[in-house]
Amino acid sequence: MSFSSFADFIAMGQHGPYVWTAYGIGVAVVLLNVALPILARRRYLQDEARRLRRETQQ
Repeated sequence: MSFSSFADFIAMGQHGPYVWTAYGIGVAVVLLNVALPILARRRYLQDEARRLRRETQQ
């Protein structure tokens, strides 16, 4: 499949909105699958450090 211009490529033969929305959702899911565990780990480590500081002060 070849396109005569970049605009034709973006339009994807009238299927552009569906195609680009699907790509966008796919990228968003992948980014969330990477970012959420990193953020959860950081939050867990902060909570554990806070807990250890509390235990050593008592």
